[in-house]
Amino acid sequence: MPKIKTKSSAKKRFKLTGSGKIKRKHAFKSHILTKKSKKRKLALTHATLVHKSDEANIKQQLVLK
Repeated sequence: MPKIKTKSSAKKRFKLTGSGKIKRKHAFKSHILTKKSKKRKLALTHATLVHKSDEANIKQQLVLK
């Protein structure tokens, strides 16, 4: 039985926390930043957790149980 490969896109985008939750970055922070407020851009800078409904799908992509 061959080893199951991790999705390369998922391994670049997500990190596991110590408690087993999945951390992600916010979208909409790469370009067209002039029309966005400083407050909005600052809020998008900080990482957040993946929603509970998406966790199982991402764990499957990262080949986690």
